[in-house]
Amino acid sequence: MTGDDAGFLAALASADLPADDLNEPGRSFFAFRSLSGELLGYGGFELYDAEAFLRSLVVLSERRGAGVGKAIVARLARRAFDLGGRRLWLMTTTGAPFFEAIKFKRVDRTDAPANILATRQAQGLCPSSAAVLTRPIYL
Repeated sequence: MTGDDAGFLAALASADLPADDLNEPGRSFFAFRSLSGELLGYGGFELYDAEAFLRSLVVLSERRGAGVGKAIVARLARRAFDLGGRRLWLMTTTGAPFFEAIKFKRVDRTDAPANILATRQAQGLCPSSAAVLTRPIYL
């Protein structure tokens, strides 16, 4: 899916997530649906060698609390793994408890690899107060 999908942009806006760089190269975004075709949420990643930077993960408000976010992370991790990713990274201002519940660990921003710190999100789209979390990709 492209970064200018109207539904995606609306979901990101409703969750107060950045959308300024979604159409730049190197980003992969996906819409996630139930088996019956109902839209559940969106998510994506940027891949930098073995480092996968999760981006724009949003579950539609009416679907939150049902395991959808966890399932989206698992699908994104699988896709990144298939492309050579071995570690997930993310930055968040509000979602740390959710990610910590699915085995992400907070790290100091300076512990992130240079290629993650060089992303537009790390350089300014996310505030410097955003939590940095990581975990290996388990399959």
